[in-house]
Amino acid sequence: MTKPATGYRTPARLFHWLSAAIVLLLIPVGWLMIQDGLPRPLQNTLFIAHKNAGVLVLLVILARLFYRWRNPPVLAHVDLPPLQELAAKLTHFGLYAMLLIMPIAGYVRVRAGGFPIESLDALGIPALVPRSEALAEFAKMIHFYGSYAIAGLAAAHIGAALFHGLIKRDGIFTRMWPPVSKQSD
Repeated sequence: MTKPATGYRTPARLFHWLSAAIVLLLIPVGWLMIQDGLPRPLQNTLFIAHKNAGVLVLLVILARLFYRWRNPPVLAHVDLPPLQELAAKLTHFGLYAMLLIMPIAGYVRVRAGGFPIESLDALGIPALVPRSEALAEFAKMIHFYGSYAIAGLAAAHIGAALFHGLIKRDGIFTRMWPPVSKQSD
């Protein structure tokens, strides 16, 4: 039996911090790009960056999930109150769900709306959904409300991480920080 580790392996940590960095950039870019009065060239640049970073997020999350499936973490148990443990599980599940839903909804919104996704177009990848204003509007709604959900979940996750790292100092924060594990992988 594998001895429980005190932290995640380096690849898991790198996937975590890479996806966190991209998402934490996508949230303000997504909010800014839809503001009225923004100069059109800047707005276009933000839309292009947001769409293509969304593709990158989906690829990173799929790779992260594949890595986790092939390398499930075996971590030492940390005693938490049952409600806190439940909140952590629900937050992690919600984050993973939103990390899949958001880029898919964004993709559907853009492609069903007849717009390009430059990185996919450059690779010759055709649209996987039909052009449909109704579908585009539905996906736009999912993406819009999902942005609040992922921002809230990310804030809760960051708050909990800071609480465990700065106040409780119970080893939970150091499971994922620093990005490169000092343990042998």
